Amino acid sequence: MRLGVLDVGSNTVHLLVVDAHRGGHPNPMSSTKAVLRLAEEIDENGRMRDSGSRALVSTIEDFTRIATSSGCEQVMAFATSAVRDATNCDEVLRKVKDASGLDLQVLEGIDESRLTSLAVRRWYGWSAGRILAFDIGGGSLEMSNGVDEEPDVALSLPLGAGRLTREWLQGDPPSKRRVSVLRDWLDAELKEPAKELRAAGKADLAVGSSKTFRSLARLTGAAPSGAGPRVKRTLTVSGLRQLTAFISRMTTADRAELEGVSADRAPQIVAGALVAEAAMRALGVDTLDICPWALREGVILRRLDSEPAGAMTTN
Repeated sequence: MRLGVLDVGSNTVHLLVVDAHRGGHPNPMSSTKAVLRLAEEIDENGRMRDSGSRALVSTIEDFTRIATSSGCEQVMAFATSAVRDATNCDEVLRKVKDASGLDLQVLEGIDESRLTSLAVRRWYGWSAGRILAFDIGGGSLEMSNGVDEEPDVALSLPLGAGRLTREWLQGDPPSKRRVSVLRDWLDAELKEPAKELRAAGKADLAVGSSKTFRSLARLTGAAPSGAGPRVKRTLTVSGLRQLTAFISRMTTADRAELEGVSADRAPQIVAGALVAEAAMRALGVDTLDICPWALREGVILRRLDSEPAGAMTTN
């Protein structure tokens, strides 16, 4: 069956079309993205501005048409922190439904963590043992620890790369003092969550998923995306520390010229590096394996697991 996964994030809206069946490996057929920066459309009262909701509605209408023309039997649409945190979230969801007919589901942070953990577990298999997983989004940081498809501990913290950039690193480039203060603040914020994760058991494998971790790994020498998803990629804390010192002195325009950093991700890659480094430091992780699967694949896998055969219909 052909499925569409529509991911409304803090920075981008992403439609992934896959061919999938229960027990099989989801096969990506197409990928379409739009940069909306919805987190920047939240006003001082916590509401998403009309300009943001209009852009979201228009994009979802376009992407729904793409999914239909691509032959998708169902579109699974979900939103994460930007929509979730908006005080007028219900109003935004209603506008999307009225315009496109699509039910946009808001994922809670802990569900993001659990679904990402599921995707990571399926990618590495049971032989990986206990997995400690990290995922950095625009609005939040997800972490989990477990030996099963349902992790023993799943956490979501408001420490996303976009959020930290807006709140801490407005300069271009950011000042050395702000970088230093943010690093210390992250250490304090991660102290208690790290204790909770460590209490679940010592990990056999530490994994980073999401575009931020893939970009950081590429910047420290990992294979490019063109080499394929099955090439082993890693990120070391020592390499990350050197990279952070380098890119934090660069302007956004200069960072956008680096291989592996897209123009829309260049503004927040410094904050992404800082939170990645802090998370690894807090958990005593020297090396992360980079997983090509993350939240979107977790959504697909959970749906395939839960739906009776033949029960899927076009949304």
